[in-house]
Amino acid sequence: MAIVVHRYEAPDRFVAGTVGEPGERTFFLQAREGNRITSVACEKQQVSVLAEHLERVLDEVVRRTGGRVDVPPPRQVPDDTQPLDAPITEEFRVGTMTIAWDSEDNRIVIEMFSSTDAEVSGLELTEDDPEIEAEVVQAMEEERAEEVFVVRITPRTARDFVARAQAVVSAGRPSCPFCLQPMDPEGHICPRANGYRRPLF
Repeated sequence: MAIVVHRYEAPDRFVAGTVGEPGERTFFLQAREGNRITSVACEKQQVSVLAEHLERVLDEVVRRTGGRVDVPPPRQVPDDTQPLDAPITEEFRVGTMTIAWDSEDNRIVIEMFSSTDAEVSGLELTEDDPEIEAEVVQAMEEERAEEVFVVRITPRTARDFVARAQAVVSAGRPSCPFCLQPMDPEGHICPRANGYRRPLF
């Protein structure tokens, strides 16, 4: 069966966002180009890992090109703080992802593959690769994926994605200072407290 490709060569927008209240949020990665919108569901950890690797790739581009490529500095506050574009239709749930730097047009290429059975999700950055490429942990999962979401973004868009993704991830439930698991408003059962409920301070 042929793989379905959702491709965005020059998206007007590429962001991470959520739907729902803290503790019940669904995370999405979304691209818009003109009137076309693609949204894929993912885990909170995947958003965090993607942002982390994008930051590392951008910093590596600056280091290796000696500033010849226009890469904005890291930012704390994103320019794009608007909600996800509607309608939010989940095309698929993300399994593995890859990141690569295209030196010909100075863009970052992100590929997000649909999840498959018994797969390992994540990214592995190979910093010694001359193309500054991130590869999936298990490449064979790409072959089994039925859909892929591909976006090509500028360094400026990538920096803004990182700032927004970090804000989205940190906007959830606070973490327990003892076990680091997310806490509900009424507290949670902390495994480091022998099953006793710790209050939310």
